[in-house]
Amino acid sequence: MAFYDSIKLEKGMYGNGRSLTEVLEELDPSESYKGTELEGLDAFQRQLKRYDIKVGGAYSDNVQKFFETSNSAALFPEYVSRAVKQGMENADYLGDIIAARTVIDGMDYRSVVSDPTDDEKSLKPVAEGASLPQTNVRTSENLVKLIKRGRMLVASYEAIKYQRLDLFTVTLRQIGAHIAREQLRDAVDVLINGDGNNNAASVINVTTSGTLTYSDLLKLWAGLAPYELNTLLAPTDVMQKLLALTEMKDAQAGLTFQGTGEMITPMGAKLMHIPAMVSSKIIGLDKNCALEMVQSGDIAMDTDKLIDRQLERATISCTAGFAKIFTDSAKVLAC
Repeated sequence: MAFYDSIKLEKGMYGNGRSLTEVLEELDPSESYKGTELEGLDAFQRQLKRYDIKVGGAYSDNVQKFFETSNSAALFPEYVSRAVKQGMENADYLGDIIAARTVIDGMDYRSVVSDPTDDEKSLKPVAEGASLPQTNVRTSENLVKLIKRGRMLVASYEAIKYQRLDLFTVTLRQIGAHIAREQLRDAVDVLINGDGNNNAASVINVTTSGTLTYSDLLKLWAGLAPYELNTLLAPTDVMQKLLALTEMKDAQAGLTFQGTGEMITPMGAKLMHIPAMVSSKIIGLDKNCALEMVQSGDIAMDTDKLIDRQLERATISCTAGFAKIFTDSAKVLAC
């Protein structure tokens, strides 16, 4: 039976390793609302409807609407968390370069390592009665380095209580976008320098120092085999060199770039502009097996402060790190 309008909301619903939405879904499953006017809303959105809190649109409510009752005040941290996540997702390049995402409870994590030799990768025929070749999988020698990234809200409740939630959401999304960009910087650093387990990417030098040619891109493509070159990461200076290559300036490519802003991609790989990257380098990788993202918990916040309207110096953060999976699945072209 659906009873979203009778659930007692409290601080204790936070801090148990699950989001408020997950806790509410357990108490009030969305499946119970199939065929009703509330179908399509999750448990948190039903609570917003219960207290008539509109968080988006031209007629969104003020921040103070969350604090009209102690019950509705308990929804505020989840609203903040969702807005920050939206900002992270909107600015997220990580989904295009990580092969696996692991969420842990704690700060200590060892990834697994499997670096087959060229002979092991070939999977040669096995004679009858002979042993199959082995693939050794082991835990990494060093722990994955987790880094906390976040921002601190420095604003009194009196200063923002009349602020429209629609506009306040934009501010929170920007916090999420900043976190996502810094995490991307961390991921690129691990791709280039490794995760502390002696697995830095191999460097391929261009034929002529300071000059990038299409032949150099082919060297990168060939050097990554047997892995697939499906993603290229480049800083601004290298992007300019790439787009200036004759092979990138044919009529069809120019029409596509000028008409849609989409760039032609060398060898079919997705080309991504990463301004935070070290200049004069290109990273070529197989996104399906190069990088693992390890995240400690979810978005962390000063929940009690947010519920009690003590927004001054309330922190919002996310702790994550990155580990190499197959070392040779990412290589660096030094331009």
